[in-house]
Amino acid sequence: MTEPVKNRRAASLKTPTGLSEQAVKDISGGATALLADVFALYLKTKNFHWHMSGAHFRDYHLLLDDQAAQLLQITDPLAERVRKVGGTTLRSIGDIARHQRIEDNDALFVHPHEMLAELREDNGALVASMRSLHGVCDEHGDVATASLIENWIDEGEQRVWFLFETLRDTNN
Repeated sequence: MTEPVKNRRAASLKTPTGLSEQAVKDISGGATALLADVFALYLKTKNFHWHMSGAHFRDYHLLLDDQAAQLLQITDPLAERVRKVGGTTLRSIGDIARHQRIEDNDALFVHPHEMLAELREDNGALVASMRSLHGVCDEHGDVATASLIENWIDEGEQRVWFLFETLRDTNN
């Protein structure tokens, strides 16, 4: 009775695709690392949203909630794209931690301007990672993944812009 369960656990998840094995490896690997970064940045943005304080609390609190929601909306299409091209993706919080390049911030207190500046830098790094993955997609002819990434780059640039303008007069 347990044998069929064991067989199912060992079953391949390989999805048929027109991409080469190398393309699947390169694109799914890059997209999985990007997904880990999106989750890490989402949680950091929510952390700062939850722990915001100060004179501009309401404005910053709402800004970060909007930005977190935008990041969360990336996760499912990105993970499903990895599966569509024939790869596998994240499975757990630990898996995210092993792949993420965006650093966590577990400080008990972070000044609001420092929060916004850190998120500006992290969103800029996320955009750079997206551009890099777009290049990998171009190399392998994966126009569908590249197309998704183009929209996410634009959204990321908007997040950077909003954070930059919010901090313009704070010497950050």
